[in-house]
Amino acid sequence: MGRILIIEDDKRLAEIIQRGLEENDYKTQLAYDGLMGLRLALANEYDLIISDIVMPEINGLDLCRKIRANKPAIPILMLTALGTTDDKVEGFDAGADDYLIKPFEFRELLARIRALLKRAGNAGHTRSPFLRYEDLEINVHNKTARRAGTEIKLTPKEFKLLEYMLNNPERVLSRSEIAEKVWDTHFDTGTNFIDVYINYLRKKVDKPFETRLIHTRAGMGFILEREQS
Repeated sequence: MGRILIIEDDKRLAEIIQRGLEENDYKTQLAYDGLMGLRLALANEYDLIISDIVMPEINGLDLCRKIRANKPAIPILMLTALGTTDDKVEGFDAGADDYLIKPFEFRELLARIRALLKRAGNAGHTRSPFLRYEDLEINVHNKTARRAGTEIKLTPKEFKLLEYMLNNPERVLSRSEIAEKVWDTHFDTGTNFIDVYINYLRKKVDKPFETRLIHTRAGMGFILEREQS
């Protein structure tokens, strides 16, 4: 299935869409504002982008234009409560491929996604194997990792954990989520194996470099983001 970027400032709706798409075997990544969405869209390869229109930082129309200028072939589906003909025309003029008005049924969203991916010729077959954040990059095909051009040696589990964090940058990942998604198990609060692996990653991904990317959010979990000055 395809890899989809969801750009939506309503976190509850974004996570509902993400959960539904992942249940249908799509891989997803979330952004909660236009600026973060643009950064992810330009840094990574996706088969389709779903974007709200009314968002902080960069609105969906300007975001669509900026993405189109750099990646003209990627399908973009706009989600919005703005449903007049003029609103739709403006969205299409900005470069959107399709337009879905809130509220919507999830079945319709899936149908629109399938149609767009089919129209694009199932771009997933030519998707780049690279995931990137700042100066950190992994190749999911040959399982290699580099930061600032320097190769990082990772064990299979370390690589899988880093891959999951790169698929979910700037989002707090709870220990239970990491246990389920990376280890395919339920988190036992009596153990600290996730913290151990996070520390392994920190020693390899952060310690040799000037800027830290892996951070702990007390009582919540871990997050991959640029260290705030």
